[in-house]
This record gives sequence, C-alpha cells and structure tokens, in this order.
Amino acid sequence: MAPHIDIEVRTKGPARPLPECPYRFPDPSACDAEGLVAQGGDFAPATIVAAYRAGIFPWPHPRAEMLWFSPDPRAVIEIGALHVSRRLARTVAGARFHVTVDAAFERVMRACADRPGEGTWITPRLIAGYVALHEQGWAHSIETWTEDGALAGGIYGVGVGAMFGAESMFHRVTDASKVAMVAMMQHARAIGLRFVDIQVLTPHTASMGAVEIPRPEHLRRMRAAALEPVSWA
Repeated sequence: MAPHIDIEVRTKGPARPLPECPYRFPDPSACDAEGLVAQGGDFAPATIVAAYRAGIFPWPHPRAEMLWFSPDPRAVIEIGALHVSRRLARTVAGARFHVTVDAAFERVMRACADRPGEGTWITPRLIAGYVALHEQGWAHSIETWTEDGALAGGIYGVGVGAMFGAESMFHRVTDASKVAMVAMMQHARAIGLRFVDIQVLTPHTASMGAVEIPRPEHLRRMRAAALEPVSWA
C-alpha cells in the first residue's frame, strides 16, 4: 500500500449538462475482438461522452481519425488493486512531487501527444475535443510537479459517472507518471469511483495491477457506473 498523497484539487465544479449526441453508436457487443465499432462522427463533448457511456472510446489511426473502439477483453484497474512497489512507495513517501487534479489539462494532453520518433494517436482535433470536454467538466487530469514548479508528469482521461477512463500518461522526470497513477487511484477511491478503465493492457500497467475483463462484463459495469453521480470538485 502506498503512503497517502496530499492532492490539490482544482476542479472548478460539477460536469455541465451536454446536448444530445446526434449520432447513435452500434452495439459494441456485436463487434470482433479488435473492437472497431464505428467510423465517422466528431470529437464534440456530447459525442465523446455518449461513446464512453456505451463502452466505446475514440482511437485515431494514421489512415483514419474518427475511429471508435470497444476491444475484447478490456483493461481496467480496480479500486484498491494498484500494485505499488517498495521503491515507488518510498518515492511517494519522500514527497518529491506536488500533485494536483485539473490544474493543467491541456498541457498534460499535449505532453502525452509529444512522442518524437514514436508517432501518436492524439491528433490536434482530438486535443481540441477533449479540451472542450474538460471545460465542460467531463475530462480530468492528474499532474505531478517538481519542487521548482515544472510539470514532471501526468495522466488525462474522461470521467463518466463512477468511472474514469484514463487515456494516456507521460513523464519528464523518473517516477512522475507512476506517482500520478498512485494519486489517481487514491482520488478515485476518495470520490467514489467504481473502477478505472485503461482500454488496453500493457506490460507496464499489468505490473501495476491492471487486469483484463471480458467485454460483456465491462459493458455491464459501464452501464451501471454511468448512472452513479460522482463529483470531482
């Protein structure tokens, strides 16, 4: 178990009501394991939230931007299940980083997109859509800062009811993104989230306690979580 982190929450208020989404997403349970559900639409806040409520997320690819996925299985981090190594626990206890929520959403997203030589699925239009979503209170970021005030790492994602969809993370200082993950899970427990969705399992997230669940289970849990009001403020 990680030591407690002091988190400065800068969320301005509850999520604002959104207009009805003009699109109807297909049933993701009918898709293959890769999970391509639909192509087209837009990255407006109402569209992104409607997708998440249906268990779907945007995942632009090099040859097509407006792609929507719901893979099987789906990767999640259960509340209370994050694995924190002894070394990371010592880093957390040492308070090397100041941690905030919703202090620099756009900066975090742009830092996640800045991967020289690797390519990124975080396109300019996706950034614009998620920044608008953040301004409406539906997208959130967790930031870690150095003692001299430099942005060291962070995570951003979408909060729909009692679920947080963590989209991407970055670090400029060793352990900065890992401390952000610890803070994310601590805050998730504090505000009453049911689980954190991370879409696809990687060796790194698996080492920190993420697991895969079948898509039908994820869709069932997402429908239930979407109905639970949770305040990030």
